Amino acid sequence: MTDQTTGAPRPLPRHAAMDQFPSSGNELLIGGMPISRLAARVGQTPFYAYDRRLIGTRIAELRATLPEAVQLHFAMKANPMPALVAFMAARVDGLDVASGAEMRVALDAGADPRRMSFAGPGKSESELTQAVAANVLLNVESLREVRVLADIASRTGWKPRVAVRVNPDFELKSSGMRMGGGPKQFGVDAEIVPDLLREIGRLGLSFEGFHLFAGSQNLRAEAIVEAQQKSFELALRLAEHAPAPVRSLNLGGGFGIPYFPGETRLDITPIGDNLAQLAQRAERELDDAELVVELGRYLVGEAGVYVARVVDKKMSRGHTYLVTDGGLHHHLAASGNFGQVIRKNYPVAIGNRMASPSVEQVTVVGPLCTPLDLLAERMDLPAAEVGDFVVVFQSGAYGYTASPRDFLSHPQPVEVLV
Repeated sequence: MTDQTTGAPRPLPRHAAMDQFPSSGNELLIGGMPISRLAARVGQTPFYAYDRRLIGTRIAELRATLPEAVQLHFAMKANPMPALVAFMAARVDGLDVASGAEMRVALDAGADPRRMSFAGPGKSESELTQAVAANVLLNVESLREVRVLADIASRTGWKPRVAVRVNPDFELKSSGMRMGGGPKQFGVDAEIVPDLLREIGRLGLSFEGFHLFAGSQNLRAEAIVEAQQKSFELALRLAEHAPAPVRSLNLGGGFGIPYFPGETRLDITPIGDNLAQLAQRAERELDDAELVVELGRYLVGEAGVYVARVVDKKMSRGHTYLVTDGGLHHHLAASGNFGQVIRKNYPVAIGNRMASPSVEQVTVVGPLCTPLDLLAERMDLPAAEVGDFVVVFQSGAYGYTASPRDFLSHPQPVEVLV
């Protein structure tokens, strides 16, 4: 790719996500380490790498923008890597888990169980018992869960801590994934929550509050502000039926990150301003209930990369393919098979040719026997050779654990926190 005026090589446009990771000469730096040296330290490709500095910076930016009264929780489902969870547990106000296994990781990381919550439909009796034994707050999602908890309490003498996860009567506009509004498997429909609250009181469970999660992956601050305002008003109405004062109101998250060309980073300033107003209202109207925002992807997504090595370079009827040792079995989202309606490329680079002037259009594929195994399709990248490193950005959330790693029985990737 050359400049038509001067004939000189024209630099490739850089996705905003790539600007977070500096380069030194040709080498991308991850956690301050050149990619070739990091790969040698890891001992293999493919691998995921998560940058501590970037995660810490993101948390600091949020702390500076959100009101001090609002608690910041990390939703572990975005990335439950044990070392990363331990890192987060020391820096956020609480952890939110979605399974008994995630809860064990959080407890092993030293998280305070009184600052943990457990959400998800279809919790097993074993998981409910685990959470009650650990004194973790349970976001109940059905009448069945409430009755199982009452049975556990009668058998053990332990008093379950519960909040009601509410399926609101509105949706989060412009969200990549709607988690509430309309018929949903998540939570209890807002119109029948009063009946559930009466049952919680009758059974003597320890009621603490509400959890409302309208949707995720939203890049429009005004949509998130609107959802938070509607969630707060709904919680006010439901609180009139609660068997005890509301102590905690989890407003969910929904904060998105830019993955594709044309997307811009979320402006969190209006969200912080709105939360400051809601915190003041909570002090007056909800007996000083604690407000919580629960973020996963937004905290860790941009701090992670997936790295694979080129193992073959081949031509097919005039088009160049880079074949790597990684693919959709390690990174389903980047392949486009994790919810994309129309496949789009994640930001990708050749990590050891960051300053290379030679560019070619290529398709990056993995080693699997399926045409779905794509990491980049018809993308302009520095001319690569066998042995080079393909880097997929925006890979810190819903990567390793959200992928079918046993598909076709290829070697597993590893994860490192650097």
